Amino acid sequence: MEWLKILPPLIAVAIVLWKKEVILALLMAIFTSELLLISETSMMMPFSSGLNSLDRISAVFADAGNTRILIFSVLVGALLAYMRKSGGVIGLVRKLNSIGLARSPRHVSLMASFTGVVVFIESNLSVLTAGILSRGLFDKFGLSRAKLAYIIDSTSAPVCILILLNAWGAYVLALLSSYELEFSSAEILWGSVPFNFYALITLAVVFYSAYSGKYYGPLANSPVHIHDEKGEQLDGKNEQQLNDGSGKENIGNASFMLLPILVMVGGMIGFMFWTGEGDLSAGSGSKSVFYATSLACLVVYLMMLFSGRFKHQQLVKIGFKGMGELLPLVTIVLLSLALGASLKELGTGIYISQIVGDFLPIYLVAPVIFIVGGIISFSTGTSWGTFAILIPIGVPIIQQMGLPPSLIIAAILGGGVFGDHCSPISDTTAVSSIASGCDLLEHVRTQLPYALFAGSISIVAYFIVGLFIL
Repeated sequence: MEWLKILPPLIAVAIVLWKKEVILALLMAIFTSELLLISETSMMMPFSSGLNSLDRISAVFADAGNTRILIFSVLVGALLAYMRKSGGVIGLVRKLNSIGLARSPRHVSLMASFTGVVVFIESNLSVLTAGILSRGLFDKFGLSRAKLAYIIDSTSAPVCILILLNAWGAYVLALLSSYELEFSSAEILWGSVPFNFYALITLAVVFYSAYSGKYYGPLANSPVHIHDEKGEQLDGKNEQQLNDGSGKENIGNASFMLLPILVMVGGMIGFMFWTGEGDLSAGSGSKSVFYATSLACLVVYLMMLFSGRFKHQQLVKIGFKGMGELLPLVTIVLLSLALGASLKELGTGIYISQIVGDFLPIYLVAPVIFIVGGIISFSTGTSWGTFAILIPIGVPIIQQMGLPPSLIIAAILGGGVFGDHCSPISDTTAVSSIASGCDLLEHVRTQLPYALFAGSISIVAYFIVGLFIL
């Protein structure tokens, strides 16, 4: 029964919506997927699928790229803790306020948006940089962390898939390079930019929201939760008072935040060149983010140590405490990667992609591929996995039906990002929650109406293009 292949992601989504518990949802989805993979002749299917689920989770670490993603996610917790305890966050807030770059909610919202655009090399780096830089400023002006999570999440992937001078572009080029088409892979990929309606619409909505300060749906009423180091809630209009552990008020120094961020961004670009042997687009995104984050942690550690205000033992405790704060979200990333691998072996994505069929009217191919891409990405929590599934299916459709390759590839890429923005099991969604300090389910709930709005317009746009161009 082929339809059972869609059961694991359906269970995950159902539990998330019912119990509001992501980790339980992921565990049950992995268990269900492994249960379906076991031969029906097995006499101990539940027991065996439980053991296989544990093996599947541990197998995530067999991939060096996955392991680097998990380690750097933990290191982000240490980096955030160091910046906070050193006074770097409050120092930067005061510095930006004194020079007039953070005079209003509009300024800080636009700054978060533009930061996501400037750091286009890698989506996770874009999210991390914009989130770390803007958290204190959003707190200062009483803007909710959910709004910050929406801005950085809805900026990062669309920018990466439009600019393409990064690992995203290299990955898609690699997928296209094995096919013989009328145009080169690079021409097709660059030609997809004006047809990537979801990415373009999403960015337009983000900048409109940041500039106007107008938000709609659950995001408009998202609560502002600002707490001091003792866990006591503060007024969002007041600056956060930080304590460095000595019992004295920390006056803050912007360099303790600015320098680590510059090291992280500059290190990311440098390591992309390094791992790509001089070719930025060929660099390893997971290695570069891991190396850059580690280097930033080392820099801020040394700055704090040589400041004379902290001892090595204090810094170790601060770092591990920061790591511990992110363990729940890192666990979600781990289980998301395990579920993606299990669903790939089960063939869930391929089964869903067959919905496209061979008998669709030609003008419906692009919108249907976009929808299928969104469903696969939503179900599996990975846009890159969606690209890997749909491009090998989309290219033969292009060849057989004589469709414009850039249009179909754009629908695949846009659908992958659309589903990723909607998915509660996406690693990018989890990292956005980490970087912004927003609850994961709150981020999903508040961003979903915006993603559905942009996705709906994109479907209509692909339908219109199909009518008039094909």
